[in-house]
Amino acid sequence: MGKRKTCIGEVVNTGMDKTRIVVIERIFSHPRYKKIIKQVRRFKVHDEKNECRLGDRVRMEETRPLSKDKRWRVVEIVGRSGLDTPSAAAKEA
Repeated sequence: MGKRKTCIGEVVNTGMDKTRIVVIERIFSHPRYKKIIKQVRRFKVHDEKNECRLGDRVRMEETRPLSKDKRWRVVEIVGRSGLDTPSAAAKEA
């Protein structure tokens, strides 16, 4: 069998239990007009342990359908963000 697709994206929403919304941005040049285009895709990703935070960069992998819209799962957290930590919120206040 073939390997599953994997992508790296940024967590933009953590409001649901065990589900995160991950954004993948793709920047490319239009083939004919050469204009630079930014394409943004949003995926619902399964996070079993609720360990991803807002702004984290995660590696996600394609999986079987887990719900109506959820077909990806978090494999690992590639980079942490300092946006959602309690210590960062205390420093700002």
